[in-house]
Amino acid sequence: MQLVRNWFNKITIERIQLELMNTAYGSGHASLSRLDPRCMLIWYLFFAIAPWFISSINVLAGLFLMMVVTTVLSRVTPFIIVVLCLGLIGQVGWLFIVSLFFGGDISSALPLLKLTLKLSVVSLASITVFSGMDPEKISDGLLALGMPAAFSFSLSYGYRILPVLFEEFRNVMLSYRLRGKAPERPGFLYWRLAAYYIKLLVLSFFPLMLATAKRSRTTVEALETRGFSYGMKNPAAKKLKLSHLTLSARDVLFLFGTAAYTALLFWIG
Repeated sequence: MQLVRNWFNKITIERIQLELMNTAYGSGHASLSRLDPRCMLIWYLFFAIAPWFISSINVLAGLFLMMVVTTVLSRVTPFIIVVLCLGLIGQVGWLFIVSLFFGGDISSALPLLKLTLKLSVVSLASITVFSGMDPEKISDGLLALGMPAAFSFSLSYGYRILPVLFEEFRNVMLSYRLRGKAPERPGFLYWRLAAYYIKLLVLSFFPLMLATAKRSRTTVEALETRGFSYGMKNPAAKKLKLSHLTLSARDVLFLFGTAAYTALLFWIG
């Protein structure tokens, strides 16, 4: 019990912000970050669609093991993994409870197991690409594959601004806590503290939205001053921006190894 309590004490706003900063800015040391982003995006496109058309548990389990390996190679932060596990448990757990409530039995666990494996494969593939690579490289990869420049930049900007917004949220929360008064007694199962922090979350929402709008307007004005719209529509500027993207033997081996492993799984399954 004490171990669980110590683990929960580590879940603070500062800790979550540090994990987000590491996800947004610290992905350059991962093994898969050296691959060409176009290669990784094509790889992700297959594993984001194919699992939904596979019904073999053996194939899904094999794909899940491969996604676990790629996630480890991407050096994903523990915070992202915890959020993923909580999401899977919440999505599949309530479906199993509902199936039991409407007359189901333990046999309904097999279809839910398939659904869990499919969600896990797609989620881990997303984490591998979007948490294991630099946001700027992902943006360049999308731009090179023909996506609009505004969409590619928005994705990169969203990754970069997320830790900043969390810092803004932390400052708003601390300001409310300094000017307010916490409950003297936590209450049964800490319900008073829970209600107090829920109230702070609601109050912090509107100042955070105003700060986000202000930062977005400042960013747009700065980009337009530097000729962002003209530069993204100019073929010469786009070619210069994407000149660093080159396919290497490492990329070919990665795609070939993935294709060979997937073909082996289909042959066995």
